[in-house]
Amino acid sequence: MLNEKRWLLPEGVEELLPDQSRLVEKLRRRLLDLFDAWGYELVITPLMEYIESLLLGRGDDLDLQTFKLIDQLNGRLMGVRADITPQVARIDAHHLQNEGPSRLCYVGSVLHTRPDGFAQTRQPIQVGAELYGYPGLEGDIEVIHLMVETLSRAGIGDVFVDLGHVGIFRAMARCAGLSDQDEATLFDAMQRKARPDVEQLLEAARVPAPWQDHFFCLVDLNGDKEVLAIAKKRLAPLDADIAKAVADLEQVLMALNARLPNLTVHFDLAELRGYHYKTGLVFAAFVAGHGQEVARGGRYDNIGAAYGRARPATGFSTDLMTLLRLAQAEPRRKLAILAPAGDDVDLMQRVAQLRHSGERVISALPNQSGSPVELGCDRQLVRIKEQWEIKPL
Repeated sequence: MLNEKRWLLPEGVEELLPDQSRLVEKLRRRLLDLFDAWGYELVITPLMEYIESLLLGRGDDLDLQTFKLIDQLNGRLMGVRADITPQVARIDAHHLQNEGPSRLCYVGSVLHTRPDGFAQTRQPIQVGAELYGYPGLEGDIEVIHLMVETLSRAGIGDVFVDLGHVGIFRAMARCAGLSDQDEATLFDAMQRKARPDVEQLLEAARVPAPWQDHFFCLVDLNGDKEVLAIAKKRLAPLDADIAKAVADLEQVLMALNARLPNLTVHFDLAELRGYHYKTGLVFAAFVAGHGQEVARGGRYDNIGAAYGRARPATGFSTDLMTLLRLAQAEPRRKLAILAPAGDDVDLMQRVAQLRHSGERVISALPNQSGSPVELGCDRQLVRIKEQWEIKPL
């Protein structure tokens, strides 16, 4: 019985066969070329690190998603990366030390203790781009634009972007006098859109009735641009930080309408992705017919301080396998040409010429078993009048 199960993989872990691997690698190259065209430089981060460095500045959520192990060289606790973003932030803060903006990108496998709603796997291939050193909204707008272009380059259509701002909830919690514990509990209830739970928590925390109404309003603020009009009328007058957050969202909407006139933009002011470390605008991309977000990001200005140098930061990430599943089907790969076995000089020159021109040529091995079809060939090289010609099989 044990022998029969040796081929099984752990739940949420998968391997890629040749056809899948080819598509993943093509997409990886395509996206890295896109990032390079926008001026984003590739960095490669360690697969595992000491746990105190890996989780610095990110809180309990990432801790729960991180596999831990003991370093056999010194007995220290290590973690396998569950998110590449903090590692890239460390590179910017500690190694590059640029005064002006840094644009960095990355792609690599991460490992999660449990599948999350983003990739539905425990081993996503995370790809993303980060912009450091620029505090203005123009940086957020650039990153959102690049996120949309990334999905387009992957062959995904019918995209819409969901925008929010963690500053609104933070300011309301402060003005309502919520303790850190009550704020965290209320945050959880609002993410679930559980209005009865929100009401119960506000009552238990003895939040004044007017502020309870304001939080109820926030729970319902999701939809098109009319959401901003309501927020501007009902919430912005409550506090200067709320007013600025709403104004920021208006400015981002105007910029996206100018840059991407066909892009659908929604708002959800109670959606607080990455609330524990995000500091401003938050955003996610969705695709029609797919319930989960396919890319997400936001501003996280404080994370660099954990590495000794606070820098403004905004970025996004996605999962290559998710993009591949949602992409429009690619044309079937051209099949290969089968070259006969042997060391004929003219044959080898002809094979080299075909490969250089972009053809896939497989050289037969002496006395090999199996058919050309199994090798993925639909043509063969045949010697005709001292010339090697391509003929259908």
